[in-house]
Amino acid sequence: MPESLHDDFMKLALEQAQHAWDLGEVPVGAVVVKDGVVIATGYNQPIGKHDPTAHAEIVALRAAAEVLGNYRLPGCELYVTLEPCVMCSGAMMHARVAKIVYGAPDPKTGACGSVVNLFEQEQLNHHAQVTGGVLADACADLLKRFFAARRAQVAAARRAAAGSAQ
Repeated sequence: MPESLHDDFMKLALEQAQHAWDLGEVPVGAVVVKDGVVIATGYNQPIGKHDPTAHAEIVALRAAAEVLGNYRLPGCELYVTLEPCVMCSGAMMHARVAKIVYGAPDPKTGACGSVVNLFEQEQLNHHAQVTGGVLADACADLLKRFFAARRAQVAAARRAAAGSAQ
């Protein structure tokens, strides 16, 4: 796929990530593409939905499965702003996603090469093509700004609590 299309789909994933931020969720967004057409989107919602599986990728995979009427998603590509974790990578494997394209690497929980690469495990029965680093700076910047804002809110709340205690 031409690099500009990768960028275009990742920009859509970044828009989804902004929806997560707007709800106070960690800003990760995902887009599922089939034959060059976006068929589903998703963004992080585990806090609001009280669902530890409501990562952007899982939300997008569920929506894509509904659209196609099949839990298998052969020929589909998943674009996500942050390198998928083990749970999300496992779901992509079970769905038979053909290609995963991610933005920023995740050195703490990344399962597409940063910590482990599930898609390179020969023992596993499905192997998707993985491409990382698409709009990585923009994806990482969104996360950095979110966590900086969150730290600032916590610090302000502590200062306010300390001031009212006097």
